[in-house]
Amino acid sequence: MTSDTSKPSLPHAGFYNAGQLQPENSVGYLMRKVMSSIRTQADAQLSSHELTYAQWLPLFKLSLNETATVASLARDLETDPASMTRSLDRMEAKGLVVRERSTVDRRVVQLKLTAEGQRIAALVPPVLADVLNGHLSDFSHDEWQLLLSMLRRMLVNGKPPVPPSAPPSP
Repeated sequence: MTSDTSKPSLPHAGFYNAGQLQPENSVGYLMRKVMSSIRTQADAQLSSHELTYAQWLPLFKLSLNETATVASLARDLETDPASMTRSLDRMEAKGLVVRERSTVDRRVVQLKLTAEGQRIAALVPPVLADVLNGHLSDFSHDEWQLLLSMLRRMLVNGKPPVPPSAPPSP
């Protein structure tokens, strides 16, 4: 027995097989549909503030961080930098975001919310809470916690394996 405390490699559980895969039973498909429903409902509620998903999500993320760059925000939101730049251009034109060149590294441009951007970003959490609560309306507290636990486990299971480190050179 070794002293390796890493998780043993287990075979896949085999919940799916290619010959019988149906979208209505696919975890990925269902998660995508739920996310689409959440986004659509939040968009509908935030449209009165002339915000789209491409704008309210970055505003919300920026409100959680002191500073960010276009690249870091694009990575965090899993979008390409060009799309993020276009959204930021629109938000900057609305007076919600400013770009400030770093005083440490002139190549880096930091993104910051304006006072109006902070005001608008503050509208997002109550809408998201309302939409999420609607999607969870007939769940018990324990079921909600179980769902969160299972989703976190799926995220861990989905991480690519870390290759073993090479032995030190003599």
